[in-house]
Amino acid sequence: MAIDVRGLCPYFEVYDMPRSIRFYRDVLGFEVKSTSPALGGADRFHWVWLRHGDAELMLNTAYEFDEQRPAVEDAARLRGHGDCCLYIGCPDVDAAYEELRGKGIEVRKPKVAPYGMKQMYLKDSDGFKICFQWTA
Repeated sequence: MAIDVRGLCPYFEVYDMPRSIRFYRDVLGFEVKSTSPALGGADRFHWVWLRHGDAELMLNTAYEFDEQRPAVEDAARLRGHGDCCLYIGCPDVDAAYEELRGKGIEVRKPKVAPYGMKQMYLKDSDGFKICFQWTA
């Protein structure tokens, strides 16, 4: 009997939750579905579940308590972020490129990969790679 899978929801640990929420919600258009209890202040919580169409993502603060969080991001923690990439299906990669550029986001111009996918890459506020792609 095959396992009945109905979706996938990656989980990333982030340094600054309000900054990450502003990126995923306000820039990319994800909707906040659920959060852990608010800590006071805008977008201040330790965990969030985001959704955009059929795409889901969970973010959690890398440090359980604010007093544990260093004043500057730990370069050793960030090093592995480049090994992760969210591939997001997007039928109009060119329009997404123009939208993100219009919001001042640093994004690479779309290109067609040798395997036939039109792709556009960028990084989120924690250095995780994101690729918007669709069959060329």
